Amino acid sequence: MSFLFRGAVAAHALVAAATGAKAAPCDGREGDASDIKSGAPLTLGAVLNEIRRASPEVRAAGLEANALDAEADQAARPLNPSILIELENFSGSGALSGFDQTETTIAIEQTFRLGGKRGLSERAARARQALASAECAVILREVELQAALLYADLLAAQALRDLAAESSEISGRLAATVERRVDAGAAAPPELSRARADAAALRASAAGAQAEIDARRYELAALWGDAEPQFGPPGSGQTALPNRPGESVSDNPRLGAADAALRARDAETALARSAALPDVTVSAGFRRFEETGDEAFIAGVSVPLPLFDRGRDAARASAYRADAASLNRRVVEQRLLSEQRSAAASRRAAQARLDILTEDALPEAERAYAAAERGYQVGRFDLTTTLNARTALLETHIAVIEAERAVLAEDLRLRALLGAAPFDGDLQ
Repeated sequence: MSFLFRGAVAAHALVAAATGAKAAPCDGREGDASDIKSGAPLTLGAVLNEIRRASPEVRAAGLEANALDAEADQAARPLNPSILIELENFSGSGALSGFDQTETTIAIEQTFRLGGKRGLSERAARARQALASAECAVILREVELQAALLYADLLAAQALRDLAAESSEISGRLAATVERRVDAGAAAPPELSRARADAAALRASAAGAQAEIDARRYELAALWGDAEPQFGPPGSGQTALPNRPGESVSDNPRLGAADAALRARDAETALARSAALPDVTVSAGFRRFEETGDEAFIAGVSVPLPLFDRGRDAARASAYRADAASLNRRVVEQRLLSEQRSAAASRRAAQARLDILTEDALPEAERAYAAAERGYQVGRFDLTTTLNARTALLETHIAVIEAERAVLAEDLRLRALLGAAPFDGDLQ
C-alpha cells in the first residue's frame, strides 16, 4: 500500500536560492530581489532569504545600528568655538551716560577636551554601534529559526492533510465493502452507518488539516511583513541540509553580542575615567576703549576646579557594569554550550524514535490493517477489528509525521545554535 505523505517531512527542505542583489540583513534597507514568487513552490532557502531581505524586526534593529553609527560620527567631531561680544560702561549716569566710555570686547573661546576625551567618546560610540549590530544579528538568527520552524510545521501540516485525504479515501473504500456485505446479507445495516460516519469524520479531519496549513502560511508571511501569502505549497524537489553541524558555539550571534557588550562597557569605563582630568577653555580677542580709541589684545584660560566632582563615582559605576558584562559573557557561553548539548541529545532521541516508528511500528501497522481488511471482506473479522486496525495505522502514520517534524526541528535548532547551514548564510 502506498501513502502519499510518506517521507514528506523527512526530506529536509533546501533548494539553491536565486541569485540577485541582496542587501545585508542588518543594514536597515530592504533587499532588491525576492525569492518568493507568486504561486511558486516554497523552499526553506526562499524563506530564509526573504527573512534576511525584508524582516521588519531585523530592519528596525539595523536602522538603530545606523543611528548609533551616525552618533559615533558626531562624537568624533571637536567642540564648536564660541564667540564673545561684550559691551561695558555705557548708558549709565554721569560720564557713563552715553557710549564715550564704552569698552567693547570681542573674543573667541575654544574648549579643549583633555585626556583624550574626544577619541574615547568616539571609541565608546563605535562600541555601542558594534553592540547594536551584534544585537541585530541575534534578532536575525531568532527570526530565521522561527521561520525555519514554521516551515517545518507547514511541511508537517501538509503531510497531515495528505494523510487525512488518503485515509478518507481508504475509509470510503471500506464503506463500499461494508455496503456490499450488507446488500449480500453478510453484515448488519448498522455497520454501514458506522463505516459511513467514520469516513465522514476523516473528511472533516482533512478540512481541519487544510485550516492548519493556512494558519502556518499566514504566520510565515507575517514574518517578512506580508499580510497575504504569495507563495505556493512546499515543493517536492528538496535536498538534505548540507554540512553536518559541528560542535562549536563560537559563531553564535548571542556570544558575539556578549563580546560586543563587554567591549562597549570597557570603552565607557575608559571614557568615564578620563573625566578626572578637567577640560580647558582658552579665549583670545581684543578690546577697544572708546574714550581714547585704543585697542588691546586679551587672552584667558578657564579650568574647572575639581573640588566636589572628579568623576570617580561615574567611573566606579562604569567599572561595575564592565564586570557585569564580563560575567554575562561567561554565562552566555556556558548556556550556549548547555543548549547545544541538549539540542544534540534531543536530535538523537527524535531520530531514534523516528527509526523505530518507520522500521518497526509502521510496517507492522500496515500489515495488520491489510490483513484485517482482507479478513473482513471474506467474513473472518468483524468491522470493529478492521476499524481498530485502521485507527492504529492512522495513529502510527501521524506519529511518523510528528517524529519527522521533530527531527527536522531539532536539527534546525542545533544548526541555529552552531551557525551551521542554512543559518550561516550559505543557501547553495
